[in-house]
Amino acid sequence: MLELRPSCEHCNTALPAHSTQALICSFECTFCAQCVDKVLANVCPNCGGGFAPRPIRPSHIDVSGNTLSANPMSATVRHRPVDPHKQALLVAAVGAIAAELR
Repeated sequence: MLELRPSCEHCNTALPAHSTQALICSFECTFCAQCVDKVLANVCPNCGGGFAPRPIRPSHIDVSGNTLSANPMSATVRHRPVDPHKQALLVAAVGAIAAELR
């Protein structure tokens, strides 16, 4: 099951379960849209992949018990600010390659 992380790993902005600003890579690294655009240049600092909108887990519609209350967000904060120099090197190496081709 997808882990819903509670905040941006770079700036620690809260990203509640219903946030449309939460973006994830294929390893579920979680960042806010502003950091993905302005800091990361759509390159995950942990895996080099791109980002997609994090799905919103239903909180009110109960289909087979698959609700936010039955499967809550993680409480574990992963605040790991990105090193701007390392990120610039990574973006220079792979940023020009489309995310789906990396």
